Amino acid sequence: MNPIASPSAKTTGHLLDRLCDLGIRHVFGVAGDYNLRMLDEVLTHPGMQWVGTASELGAAYAADGYARLRGFAAVLTTHGVGELSAINGIAGSYAEYVPLLHIAVGPPRSKEQDGAVAHHTLGDGDYEHFARAFQQVVCADALIRPEDGPAEIDRVITTCLRENRPGYLRLPQDVALSSASPSSPTLRRPDRRATDQHSLAAFLDAARRRIETADTIAVLADSLVDRFDARPQLSDLLNAGSLPYAVVVSGKGVVDESAPNYLGLYAGACSDDTVRTVIDSADLLIRAGVRLADTTSGGFTHGYDPDRGINAGPTAASVDGVVFPNVSLHAALAGLTRLVEDCPVSASTPTAPEPRHASPSADSPLSQAYLWHAVGAAVRPDHIVVADQGTPLFGISPHRLPAGARFLAQPVWGSIGYSLPALLGAQLADPSRRGLLLIGDGAAQLTIQELGTIGRHRLTPVIILVNNDGYTVERALHNPRAVYNDITPWRWTRLPAALGVPEPLVLTARTTAELDHSLTTASAVEDRMVFIEACTAPDDTPELLSRFAEIARQQAKEAQP
Repeated sequence: MNPIASPSAKTTGHLLDRLCDLGIRHVFGVAGDYNLRMLDEVLTHPGMQWVGTASELGAAYAADGYARLRGFAAVLTTHGVGELSAINGIAGSYAEYVPLLHIAVGPPRSKEQDGAVAHHTLGDGDYEHFARAFQQVVCADALIRPEDGPAEIDRVITTCLRENRPGYLRLPQDVALSSASPSSPTLRRPDRRATDQHSLAAFLDAARRRIETADTIAVLADSLVDRFDARPQLSDLLNAGSLPYAVVVSGKGVVDESAPNYLGLYAGACSDDTVRTVIDSADLLIRAGVRLADTTSGGFTHGYDPDRGINAGPTAASVDGVVFPNVSLHAALAGLTRLVEDCPVSASTPTAPEPRHASPSADSPLSQAYLWHAVGAAVRPDHIVVADQGTPLFGISPHRLPAGARFLAQPVWGSIGYSLPALLGAQLADPSRRGLLLIGDGAAQLTIQELGTIGRHRLTPVIILVNNDGYTVERALHNPRAVYNDITPWRWTRLPAALGVPEPLVLTARTTAELDHSLTTASAVEDRMVFIEACTAPDDTPELLSRFAEIARQQAKEAQP
């Protein structure tokens, strides 16, 4: 517990203490002249480590990955140029329900008051332009002043924790180092499990009647279960009823995918027939933290009725479209578990096959099908699998993860290049796990510079870079020979050393045998980064992507006037 701030305590000290209270030990960002003195405070704080990234965008992505493992994170940038560089990453965290804090340090109050034409501004004397931009992608924001700085910091952080989304603080340079007013000794964290008991009772009464009359029950899970700390409750529900269950791609890893009741990945009409039949034809479908999105439902080709069944969301639950407000996801799932235990349902789970692939000869050119079969088999329980939007996400997501493995992706926001800096943050958040990064060559060109940051921090992930000469996912969607789907070919195997990674092990796989050898070697070598360049043909696509692209092309054609 921190002591009540004295009149000589600094605003920055209060902020850093609050972050430490939340288990945060790293702050990500880029040094800029406005934030340098605040960075001195970060460096001297006993519980905090500065992680300087190659760009502010990389810092935001890294903070997102960190927050997914730790529950919160912080980004520190300079005013204007720095914060705008980060805003894409912050928007992604908002879209994906990831709580973090963006701290933007700007010119001192004297320049604000004078309307001075300061650098990193638009030159019009208005210092609020960028704060107004951030209001669109955060759940809370504040301009920090000495008289109420600690209270405002606490308010923004508390809102982030309650809503599971990013917050924004604008600190004038002089305010960051000013004396802070006295504040509460501890941060009062919101209770995200708080539930209206009357509403909960009404929900469970309606759910009981629905369960009692259901012939078949299935469960579909998504990432909000993880974001709102309801994994144990979902696990209890699945175990209590031995119910068949599936996940959408954004929910990979929130359930035990090695269990016999796990069906597989559900993606609307893109799903395996077995998975689709069980989910879409269930007399009662229980949805846990599910958000319908085009990229996770096969372009909204889901076959179940969203207005029927039981839906458990972060702050409300529903039965056949009747909404019961102020019911937490935790309470809804715990209540459903008791109902399923009291009203056992005969359930049998059909076996959904693993994605099929041919058995090529050792010297066969590497295919997408074989690549993701082999990578899926190489995932260990202690891995953090980070998959970038594109062929890596479509390729790996149908494969079952071993129990305990974590999975990070960004299918709703879908910003390519996210995964590499996110790996940096996730590895720092949980160094007991080894990172397994899956990224395409087009995506990597956006953020590859953070490979050097990963190396500087002596992290030892396995990085599989799919070199297929451009934007294969876009080729699958539209006009495969168009020049806008081409990228400049890089000499990928030279990059780790060029970017300062100490003693990287660099391998290239062009055949199935070379991939098998590379993955076996990577598993055995754990004391340094392993960088595998996996080469596939430009038009070769994972089966899931082929199905999705066919639907997308048809929908685009139908949308034409």
